[in-house]
Amino acid sequence: MNLLLSVVALGSLFLPTVLSQGPPLPLHTSSRWILDNNNQRVKFRCVNWAGHMEANIPEGLHKQSIQWIAEYIATQGFNCVRLTYSIDMALNPDTKVSGSFSAAANATGVSIDAMNGLFSQVVSHNPSLQDASIRDVYGFVIDTLWSYGVMTILDNHVSKASWCCNVNDGNGWWDTAFGYVAFNSQYFHTQDWLNGLQAMATWATGHKGVVAMSLRNELRAILLQDTNGRQDWYDLIGQAGRLVHQSNPDVLVVVGGVQSATDLTHVRTNPLDTSGWPGKHVWEWHAYSFTLTFPDLGCFLTQQEYGAFAGFVLEQGEAFTGPLILSEFGVGLSGGPDNGLVDKDNNYLQCLVSYMTNNDADWAVWAVQGSYYVRDGVVDYEETWGLLNKDWSDTRNPAFSGMLGNMWKVTQFP
Repeated sequence: MNLLLSVVALGSLFLPTVLSQGPPLPLHTSSRWILDNNNQRVKFRCVNWAGHMEANIPEGLHKQSIQWIAEYIATQGFNCVRLTYSIDMALNPDTKVSGSFSAAANATGVSIDAMNGLFSQVVSHNPSLQDASIRDVYGFVIDTLWSYGVMTILDNHVSKASWCCNVNDGNGWWDTAFGYVAFNSQYFHTQDWLNGLQAMATWATGHKGVVAMSLRNELRAILLQDTNGRQDWYDLIGQAGRLVHQSNPDVLVVVGGVQSATDLTHVRTNPLDTSGWPGKHVWEWHAYSFTLTFPDLGCFLTQQEYGAFAGFVLEQGEAFTGPLILSEFGVGLSGGPDNGLVDKDNNYLQCLVSYMTNNDADWAVWAVQGSYYVRDGVVDYEETWGLLNKDWSDTRNPAFSGMLGNMWKVTQFP
């Protein structure tokens, strides 16, 4: 039995039921569809789980065990996780978790005692991590998720392990590309990026649950960068896609556009050459209320913008046609007494849900984590957009799942 999400509608309430076996692998693509090894459609309904920050392991293991978090994700009805990582982690995989937490003190500006205390909490919930390496942790997470039938998309979020994404974080655009700007590219070393992708792709051959690899999160150029007809994007994305496929022919290759993964317009007239990863290509895009060009002009124009900048790749029979995953979207989930959303967030979400439902497209919500080990110099920083509460003990906003409505359903097929 495949991992499917059976959604029962009771009025406006949607109740996901999780089945515990994943789809027959490997996955492949045909036209705008992702298919399993039996040529049946697989629709990604994912949640993001951050692991790209200075501790170099997935967040929350100081609050719960890997087993508990994996089971929570599965029981919420998700069939995959977009698991983020840094190139720092990919190129230093044998670093012990204990050492990574100690080193993170200097990187985050907090005391080493605070970081060592967090590591002690990690081990109290996950004793097997006492002597584990940071990449071991990724393996434990991926394998545990797969034991629940939950697939993993490995996402290279940043080069330097840190919060993403600011225009001055040094992770935005390749350092070898035209128009180098230090504060946007100083950590994005092209060869290190390629080496990191290759290392992760090769390693993932030993972890069946990894079904896809995203080449880079939210590419963003400033000043004179990306003013050469996007030639750097075509050249380097093409090189990375071919390298990942050569290293691991089973995984899907997920490619985002520019302008922080909101803009794929250039492939309409100049399609990306994906022949280096045949039958494995997937597009991705991001949509938040704050990424819209016209946020206050109503839902109709908003949906036109979604289609013009990214959704058009779902048109079948074109050179640019491919599956499209909305790999990040979300809202603040603190809610009020009735767990509602503020008006702006509610309007944005309803409009996006309508667009996604009409296209029956794949998606990954931001995010499962209720807190971070450290963010902005604050230990145990709360993520108010997280599905889990700060203590990782319960769902932050029980109404949110129902707000996604028919996005949970599969309504279109090849």
